[in-house]
Amino acid sequence: MMRDFIFFFLLLGTSEIAKAQFAPQVGILGSTGIHKTSAAFKSWAKNCSIERGYLDIANKSLGITSVGDHTNALGLADAEVISLGDSGVATLFFSPAIYNGVGADFAVFENGFQHPANLEEAFLELAFVEVSSDGLHFYRFPATSNTLSTVQIAGSGEYMNARYIDNLAGKYVASYGTPFDLENLKGTVGLDINNISHVRVVDVIGAINGFQNVDKNGQKINDPYPTPFPTGGFDLDAIGAINIKEASISKIEIPKTKMYPNPATDKIFIDLTIEENENYAIIISDVCGKKLSSQKAGLYNEIDISSLQSGLYFISIISAHTQQCIGKFSKI
Repeated sequence: MMRDFIFFFLLLGTSEIAKAQFAPQVGILGSTGIHKTSAAFKSWAKNCSIERGYLDIANKSLGITSVGDHTNALGLADAEVISLGDSGVATLFFSPAIYNGVGADFAVFENGFQHPANLEEAFLELAFVEVSSDGLHFYRFPATSNTLSTVQIAGSGEYMNARYIDNLAGKYVASYGTPFDLENLKGTVGLDINNISHVRVVDVIGAINGFQNVDKNGQKINDPYPTPFPTGGFDLDAIGAINIKEASISKIEIPKTKMYPNPATDKIFIDLTIEENENYAIIISDVCGKKLSSQKAGLYNEIDISSLQSGLYFISIISAHTQQCIGKFSKI
């Protein structure tokens, strides 16, 4: 009988070790977290749109989260976050685009914190990550969560082990990005993994009963729930791009650009130092990267913006092979 018990215990232990198959938390040998100051990062998201999620999806009358705004997800990781709430979504635009290079291609930053007495564990809030090469169709990284789902992780004060988590944003603590490798999506129909313009972060509802999300294997993803606070759900800090398509003004031979007035009301003027027979176009896009207008570029360009809503817009110059954002303007 004792021998059978020992065998069962060893079998259970082996099973748990098998599930803990992924990279560990920051501070442990083998961690893949990337610090925000790493020279690996070549650019950061410049444009973002947000769909707020609920304080508690099981009680929608409580409303949605309120901490932060879309600007907190832009630029360098700086601990200034926007809280997405249950099922909240953030879509970030990148130019130049991200491509599938060697190793991780970008990383997502959250504000989790480590267990004060155990480096293996941390308070984590998770999110799915999706990418798009056209801004319309998004494809999700195949995520795995081997965290036990028999007991709900409480909304505060409980910790998780990163070794059980893969391809979910929020795996690592604050200041360390969770890396994503586009090789995982190679062969996905409708996706050009060498031209990723948008990255989407979707809050995981960590409830194990009623509103649960599941991983690629159909397993429930257990993370802190409920979090009925203004800071509830995934707290997005930033997304840093590692492998970006090199597109620069010098490459498309536009060494000087003059754009005026700024702010503008009805028209803007753009003077370019290009040859008149060169085939370039001027693109206006909104803060989410959506193209709003396009026209052939010349030396002196007049662009009608009277139909645009008041707000911030970006100007890009595009050729057959490259695209470069040359500036931004405000419509008043």
